Amino acid sequence: MSTYDEPAIAPAMPTVPAVTQSTPQTMASLDPSDSILFWSDERRSAAFRDMESLFPGLEVAPANQTRNFPAGTPLDEASAAKARQFMAETAAAGVMVLKDGKVVYEEYGLGFAPDQRWTSFSVAKSFTSTLLGAAIADGYIESLDAPVTGIIPALAGTAYDGVTVGQIATMTSGVAWNEDYTDPDSDVAKMLAVTPVAGESQAVTYARTLTREAPAGDKWVYKTLETNLLGLIVEEATGKSLAAYAAEKIVEPSGFENGLFWMQDLTGGNIGGCCLSLSLPDYARFGQFVLEGGEGVVPEGWFAEAGAPQVDFGPRAPGYGYGYQWWSYPGNTYGAQGIFGQAITIVPEQGLVVAVVSNWPTATSAANRNKFQELVRQIALSAQ
Repeated sequence: MSTYDEPAIAPAMPTVPAVTQSTPQTMASLDPSDSILFWSDERRSAAFRDMESLFPGLEVAPANQTRNFPAGTPLDEASAAKARQFMAETAAAGVMVLKDGKVVYEEYGLGFAPDQRWTSFSVAKSFTSTLLGAAIADGYIESLDAPVTGIIPALAGTAYDGVTVGQIATMTSGVAWNEDYTDPDSDVAKMLAVTPVAGESQAVTYARTLTREAPAGDKWVYKTLETNLLGLIVEEATGKSLAAYAAEKIVEPSGFENGLFWMQDLTGGNIGGCCLSLSLPDYARFGQFVLEGGEGVVPEGWFAEAGAPQVDFGPRAPGYGYGYQWWSYPGNTYGAQGIFGQAITIVPEQGLVVAVVSNWPTATSAANRNKFQELVRQIALSAQ
């Protein structure tokens, strides 16, 4: 038989990192009065680096091929000094800066190390948004204009009836919500403590309690529940957990070295709006993957659109806005950010990725967030 008669051998499919269940021996309380939002500084610092011991979730193994970044020209002394000052003033556990895919700054504090993981809080929202883009690219979701009730029929008759996937992604559903992190009676404090209903996601169960305050598409209000719903949309459309889809679409393509842990709610679904744990270098790897466009994973131009101000905050915050689960900043810059000082900021024009993990004394701090943005601006100016 000639070589032309030999059967064709299909190219090997890339191996996807394994996903396994992680269950703590003793689970932390989800009672709003004992929420992690109100823990002491010492208790939070321990929890942020070890969420696996407190809450159930899915563990994703490291990528089969780690992406290693070479060392670049270190930050100039003024920028490096500002970074050190920023870390000291804001209880940062780590800052990492990539310039054109090279490490130009990497520093750790609070006893944190490069191979340890730190929880993300709402930085996870931008991961969920990326998986939404992947689900659209893969044909699981027709478009951002798809009605959410077409994917989650259980939302029919709730305040989310008539809302599109895109309106969930931009948090413009018009549904009333309280995201006050200082209030144990707020929606954000209570949503994961709602009594589970058999066969129904906790996100849907809590959504049933909400009412509409504006027509869909008319009003932006930050709502973590909506990213939880977005995660459920991705899970329902793909038939995969967020962690399993992330293993295929983020962990392997980004070359994560330390894998990730993604917390689950009481009904077993990954929490799309929160609580993904990964190492600081893997935060940066995800940022670099996004900076480079996520080719082959999301639709072409997805991140340029997702990071653009689909909602413009206007006179109250000139230059700022909100995209598809990404914050847009002045100067064509965008990023992911979470409470207690987690962030990944991307400056496309300078080829920069700046990642930080922290343990702020309060969930939110305009002063500390401004200090981070000032640091990014300083680094961007020095990189020109």
